Amino acid sequence: AAISACEKGGAWEKALQLFSEMARDKVTLDTITFNAAMSACKVGKLEIAVRHVDTMTQMKVESNAITFNSAIGTCEKESDWRKALQFLNMMLQSLIEVDTITFILAISACDRGDKWEKALQVFGWMAQIMVEPDTLVFNATIIACEKAGEWAKALHLSRVMDQTEVKFNNITFNAVIG
Repeated sequence: AAISACEKGGAWEKALQLFSEMARDKVTLDTITFNAAMSACKVGKLEIAVRHVDTMTQMKVESNAITFNSAIGTCEKESDWRKALQFLNMMLQSLIEVDTITFILAISACDRGDKWEKALQVFGWMAQIMVEPDTLVFNATIIACEKAGEWAKALHLSRVMDQTEVKFNNITFNAVIG
């Protein structure tokens, strides 16, 4: 609870200090504790997210969607599409349930890394594992294509959106008309 309070207050340094003190004092670190510490370190702390996931694996602490979504979110903030896709692959291999948030974050990481092709690839994975894209997933993918000047791809995605009866919003329209 204290680590989460630090996160909400933007005090990531204090959150990590508390986490380190817990580990030093041999307090049992569980999934919730790791997730809270990772959430507190979303911006500019990719190495910490990677270390936490590695430590969880070594300590045999169960990872979950929150763990990986936090890690992928950190990758997205730092435009590290490679690491984001590594985390997504780890989720899929570990049979951790992925959701639209997972895909939005991974697609956005590809977009921030100027990898629209990877964004489309990630979007395609959704159909393979039967996760239905929502408006936000479509928007993230359309935006990645639009930023790269791939208008035909963006328009195609908007047609798919219409065919699958996924609702458009202002972001969709703005991205498609550029």
